[in-house]
Amino acid sequence: MKVGKMPGHKLEEIILNRIGFRRKDVLVHAGIGEDSAVVDLKGGLLVISSDPITGTAKNCGYLAVHVSCNDLAASGAEPVGIQVILLLPETIEEGELAELMEEIVTTTASINVEVLGGHTEILSIVKKPIVCVTAVGKVERDKFVSSDGALPGDDIIVTKGVGIEGTYILANDYSELLREKGVSEEAIRNAVEYKQKLSVIEEGLLAADFGVHAMHDITEGGLYGALDEISKAAGVGFELYYDKLPVSRETREIAEALKLDPAGLISSGSMLITCKDGEKLLSLLREKNIEASIIGRIKGKERSIIKNGSRKPFVWSNIDELWRIMEQLPFFS
Repeated sequence: MKVGKMPGHKLEEIILNRIGFRRKDVLVHAGIGEDSAVVDLKGGLLVISSDPITGTAKNCGYLAVHVSCNDLAASGAEPVGIQVILLLPETIEEGELAELMEEIVTTTASINVEVLGGHTEILSIVKKPIVCVTAVGKVERDKFVSSDGALPGDDIIVTKGVGIEGTYILANDYSELLREKGVSEEAIRNAVEYKQKLSVIEEGLLAADFGVHAMHDITEGGLYGALDEISKAAGVGFELYYDKLPVSRETREIAEALKLDPAGLISSGSMLITCKDGEKLLSLLREKNIEASIIGRIKGKERSIIKNGSRKPFVWSNIDELWRIMEQLPFFS
C-alpha cells in the first residue's frame, strides 16, 4: 500500500464497513470526515479523538498533543485530558524519553489539559519514536459542531493560513534541504516559529459559540484533504477561490523552492469552517487577533476550483505534499 493517509474509498471498504455494532448513546460514529466520536452523557457530550505523529521525529510530543486536541476543538469541545501511547526504538536513551515526556506535559499544561495515562513500550521494529494520543473533551449539547453539517450557500472560511504545520516541519526537520533549494535563512528562521501557531482551540470554541454549520481542522492532506472530507461527509459540493488562499511569505517561498502546492500541505493550526454570515464571523475572529479569510462557498453537488479566472473540476491526489517530498529523500525512501 502507498505511504500516507489511506484514501477514503479504501478506508471505507477495508476498515469502516466492518464496524457494524452501534450503541444508541453514541451520536457520531466512525466515518469519512469524522475526526472525533461523540458520546451522549445525558447532559453534556463526551468527545473523543485519536491521532499519531508519523511525519516527523522532532517535537513529536508537542505536535501530538495539539493535533489531537485540535480535533476536539473542531467539534466545539473543550479538551480535558489525553492518553498517550509511546512506541519507542531500542536506541532511545532515558534522557531522550524524559525530554519527550516533558515536552508532552508542558504542552498539555499550556492548554489546560491533563495527561490521564497511557502506555510506553520499547520495540525492535520501531526505528524512531511514534507518539499516539487519544484526547477527550466536553461540549454542551447545543454547541456541538459536526464535520457533516455544511449547507449549500455557506461561506467557506480558513483561519490563519494554509500549509502551517508542513511549513514548520520542513523548516525544522529539513532546513539543509531548504538551503540547498535556495530558501532564505530568514524564511527558515521565521517558519520554525510556526510551531506557536499550531493550536486551533481558541477559534474552534469561538466558532462553536457563533453557531457555524461545520468545522474540520486541516491536517494531513492539507486544505484539499479537509475540503474533500467535509464535502463528502455532508454530501455537498463547493467552489474554492484558489487565488484568495492565505499563503504566508515563508510558506510560499518554501513551496516554490520545493515545487509543492501549499493547499495540499498538512496544516494543523488552520481551521476550516462553513457558516452563514461569514463576514460577521471574520470580524469576531479578528477581534481575538485570529486572522481568517473567506476562500469559497458550499454548493449543491459540483466541486470546483477557480484559479486565475478559470473554473476547473476539483481533483486531488490523496497524497499530502509533505509525504510526497519526504518520499523523494534518499534517507526516507
